[in-house]
Amino acid sequence: MTTRSGPAPGRLDPGLDAVMGERRQLVNVAYRLLGSLAEAEDAVQETYARWFAMPRQQRDAIVSPGAWLTTVASRICLNLLGSARVRRERYVGEWIPEPLPDRTEWISGRPAGAAVDPADRVTLDESVSMAFLVVLESMTPAERVAFVLHDVFRYSFAEVAEIVGRSPAACRQLASSARRRIRAARPSATPAARRVAVVRDFRQAWEAKDIGALIGLLDAGATAVADGGGLATTFLHPIAGGEQIAHAWVEIARRRPADMTFLERTVNGQPGLVARQGGVTVTVFAFDVTGDRIRHIWVVRNPEKLRRWTTG
Repeated sequence: MTTRSGPAPGRLDPGLDAVMGERRQLVNVAYRLLGSLAEAEDAVQETYARWFAMPRQQRDAIVSPGAWLTTVASRICLNLLGSARVRRERYVGEWIPEPLPDRTEWISGRPAGAAVDPADRVTLDESVSMAFLVVLESMTPAERVAFVLHDVFRYSFAEVAEIVGRSPAACRQLASSARRRIRAARPSATPAARRVAVVRDFRQAWEAKDIGALIGLLDAGATAVADGGGLATTFLHPIAGGEQIAHAWVEIARRRPADMTFLERTVNGQPGLVARQGGVTVTVFAFDVTGDRIRHIWVVRNPEKLRRWTTG
């Protein structure tokens, strides 16, 4: 085995940039595993803390620092998912994944040497949508980790097995179970331009308090879910039915403060709306559009989940 010499005096460690360059990949993975950017960043911070806590000689012996960091970050996320379920049972109202402003894609490609399984792949764009993240919330922690690492980030089942602590065959079954959930919830593809048009029409009908137009844009079985986290006023229970949602949204429009503006923005890679008041984002609306109708609306008002929308 060859040894590596340390950096020359006064020079930076040439491997440091490569190690820190993995951060975006790690956050990308951790956000999809946890559904919270704040928790994802904490998990990545803990991963790096463990890396730098190792003696230099031990770090130098690691052939692939990127693989090591991803393994550790994924294990941290797996542990967090178990405790997150308990915390969310005590959460005030509904829990919705933290929405991301604009397109938050940090990586491209897949780990070197990872096998490509042609079955039911999802794209990175799709895997960050609110609809996708909500389905992930219904999975067990092990299902979620196996599916995200294999189907989204192209890790082999042998690599996933090392992280999850199960056999490759068991991980294959976990991913297969998760894939069935995704298939059941995945709507038919709707062109991006059509999704933009539907959300824009919804905003205009909403501001005009046009119940008929709103009902026409909502699927009869549509649902609306809000997340205030006990820190912002909103409806605590999901609203079911297009007509019921239309009436609720007209009531919201009637109570809208004079200085509140609604803006068309990209939310988790999809057309969405943002409510701003006094220069601060107070609500983010994410939509699931199928054909010419809105199937789901997610309303995030918990200010702890909206900090990135104001600070950028």
